[in-house]
Amino acid sequence: MIWRQPVNLESLNNAPEYMGTFLNIQFTGVTGNTLTATMPVTQKVKQPYGILHGGASVVLAETVGSYASALVMDPAVSMAVGLEVNANHLKPVTSGAVKAVCSPLHLGRKTHVWDIRIYNEQEQLTCISRLTVAIIPKQPFE
Repeated sequence: MIWRQPVNLESLNNAPEYMGTFLNIQFTGVTGNTLTATMPVTQKVKQPYGILHGGASVVLAETVGSYASALVMDPAVSMAVGLEVNANHLKPVTSGAVKAVCSPLHLGRKTHVWDIRIYNEQEQLTCISRLTVAIIPKQPFE
């Protein structure tokens, strides 16, 4: 198990408002080395052609990966911030929901690299993303 402590999905889903809550991202599963979240495909996450906007997929990927980093480090002394994210959009999604499954590729002291795979409701791979997270000293941002 990679998590610093037991993961409480209810607690993750009751965070203060942020981009993920606006898009209705919900954490739905955890294993010893994966964190899963879902996002409904509604009008607010579609692009003008009626398919899931690539940027919304990236928000989902960065959300689940950033939370995963926060769960494997000491939040009393460190913060997880996105350093680089990329995505390959493989299959369009027009309705339903998508599911992101996040697993570690590298868990270092200063960086984490996550593999995030996004699936449609038919379990077809729709997007592959890689997120690099910087682990920095805890500090206020104002």
